[in-house]
Amino acid sequence: MSASILDGKFLSQKIRASISADVLDWVEKGNRTPKLQVILVGENPASETYVGAKTKACKDVGIESDTLILPDTVSEYELKGVISEFNKDQNTDGILIQLPIPDHIRKLSIIEAIDHRKDVDGFHPMNIGRLTVGQPSFRPCTPAGILEMLNYYSIPTKGKHAVVVGASNIVGSPVAVMLSRENNSGKATTTICHKFTKDLTKHTIDADLLIVATGQPGLITGQMVKEGVVVIDVGITRVADHTTERGYRLAGDCDFDTVAEKASWITPVPGGVGPMTVAMLMKNTLLAAKNSIYTD
Repeated sequence: MSASILDGKFLSQKIRASISADVLDWVEKGNRTPKLQVILVGENPASETYVGAKTKACKDVGIESDTLILPDTVSEYELKGVISEFNKDQNTDGILIQLPIPDHIRKLSIIEAIDHRKDVDGFHPMNIGRLTVGQPSFRPCTPAGILEMLNYYSIPTKGKHAVVVGASNIVGSPVAVMLSRENNSGKATTTICHKFTKDLTKHTIDADLLIVATGQPGLITGQMVKEGVVVIDVGITRVADHTTERGYRLAGDCDFDTVAEKASWITPVPGGVGPMTVAMLMKNTLLAAKNSIYTD
């Protein structure tokens, strides 16, 4: 068996075209152009690349964006003060803190400082809590993108065994919740594995749907999956490769060649989950502008 490709780049372009039309319609009806405020702390080349991709996506769909760059010496108190000002700014619809942030700043404290109605990343405890109990919320962008992809390619989840490797608050935990929900895009039996899981293969080889988000290149090999599995590889890591002009290549958490031999569907790295994450950020920002998630 040779796996079919879950083309996130193609699907994200379709979604962004739809969002662009929605933004245009929103503005033509006399509403203000949606605005995303990005806050970048310190100098991190990878973060700067991600922010660049997000702001370019904003421009492409007609969303206004602004990036505030703060020094890595900024205090937690100062950063919260900046966030507070954007919370109060009626022209700012979405606030995004580009992670990671310096170690001296508590990440969860900063996420909580964002008004949950402007939390377009979907990380605020209010949004995660509402997601968990099936209430309207901003869905975390990567898990939301994964479910959009499964839906578009008509990959069933009902009654399937979904195994999630990686239990982060950003991807692993929320995607497991979303897959297990009693709704049209869930109804799966879900297992969460992490770095303390004993005999990982015992779990992965039983998966009908395998989602891997650990940041460990090549963690999952073909011997660890069964024939016909659907594989979503969230990982993307720079691996040294002196045969390339850049001196590195981007690798996922799966050994693509051996896993693709047995999978029915698989996401490429890059070009799989990453573009979908950015598309969902655009969708959340438009929803924030419309105030269509919360009515309180």
